[in-house]
Amino acid sequence: MTAICQTCSKPATLRCPTCIKKGLPDAHFCSQECFKSSWNLHKLAHSLTPVAADKHNPWTNYRYTGSLRPVYPLSPKRAVPDSILKPDYALDPRGYPKSEMSMRGSTKIQVLTPEEIEKMRVVCKLGREVLEEGAKMIKVGTTTDEIDRVVHDACMERNCYPSPLNYYNFPKSCCTSVNEVICHGIPDQYELQDGDICNIDVSVYHDGFHSDLNETYLVGSVDENGVKLVKNARRCLDEAIKLVKPGALYRDLGNTISNIAESEGFSVVRTYCGHGINSLFHAAPNVPHYAKNKAVGVMKPGHCFTIEPMISEGVWQDEQWPDGWTAVTRDGKRSAQFEETLLVTDDGVEILTAKF
Repeated sequence: MTAICQTCSKPATLRCPTCIKKGLPDAHFCSQECFKSSWNLHKLAHSLTPVAADKHNPWTNYRYTGSLRPVYPLSPKRAVPDSILKPDYALDPRGYPKSEMSMRGSTKIQVLTPEEIEKMRVVCKLGREVLEEGAKMIKVGTTTDEIDRVVHDACMERNCYPSPLNYYNFPKSCCTSVNEVICHGIPDQYELQDGDICNIDVSVYHDGFHSDLNETYLVGSVDENGVKLVKNARRCLDEAIKLVKPGALYRDLGNTISNIAESEGFSVVRTYCGHGINSLFHAAPNVPHYAKNKAVGVMKPGHCFTIEPMISEGVWQDEQWPDGWTAVTRDGKRSAQFEETLLVTDDGVEILTAKF
């Protein structure tokens, strides 16, 4: 089987010399440029010894906030056939979404045409199908990497590109966030345990448009407060969706979400927010989930965006693992999240990613 580049998924023949010297799992790259652009993430593997090369914690000196640990090595980046349409960052060595970056700082919210809306309906339906396939893997003993494989394969079967893959060099096809992980968890060799909660965040790209949705699932027998947390996060999203209609202010969604979360003793994460979505993975508007925010924008028919509140058991503050992606609660307590992609209609809202 032809090796693929860990950065861009092209056929690769170059191997990391340090990995060879240390007897670590093969890491292939198609060019020196790809090797250099992935260096900050890849070099973390060099702290391992050959004996520990299978299933290990790559950052033994890092002060974790909770009990969860990453389990490396990561599996190779999964390949996407040339026949599948890709976003502009898919083959970029740095994973830069150039079209998205060109709009950075803009508060102009795109109003979709009827043709664009129909494309969003299609891609959102496909995204829901992919998430439901991933959800079938939620059980004790499943690795989060196995969930990623199923999600990736489900994307390929539907002629979709998994939007997270290579986005700013993100190495996997979906995000799996377990227990204290708020969002952006990287699927690895961690095996789901009885009592865990696990969020699967799926985004797909099809016919030039993205969809985005996620749900938090109970693994085995979850304690009472864990169940309460997950139900509260779902209710936060559902009640916020009810507010979506022409003329509503994006900033007002956070007031409702905060009231629901805080009424049961939970907090709302402030670092990450919902966002516009269309031909760009992330676009205006920003949709904060906390009260008294200063989000800009009034909802109009044709606006397409996500609401995705992250609700935590303890404090709302977060920090990040050394992988540069995994966001965790600062106090190590659990966090739950739900997300849907929404369309503002003439008289209300259409949940594009709704269950069938």
